[in-house]
Amino acid sequence: MYKLKNSKSIIKRFKFKSKNTILRRMAGHSHLLQKKSSKRKQKLRKVLNLKKCDISNIKFKIPYRN
Repeated sequence: MYKLKNSKSIIKRFKFKSKNTILRRMAGHSHLLQKKSSKRKQKLRKVLNLKKCDISNIKFKIPYRN
């Protein structure tokens, strides 16, 4: 059987802490920041836990991750 490949985009976008915790960043903090308020930009800096329903989809894309 051929070797399964990890999804490179998922490895770059998410940080894996343990089996059930995956961290993600908020979207919308890379460009067009001039028209966003400072309070809104401050909230976009947060790092959030991924929801349980999405964790199973991410784990499927990364077969060799413990």
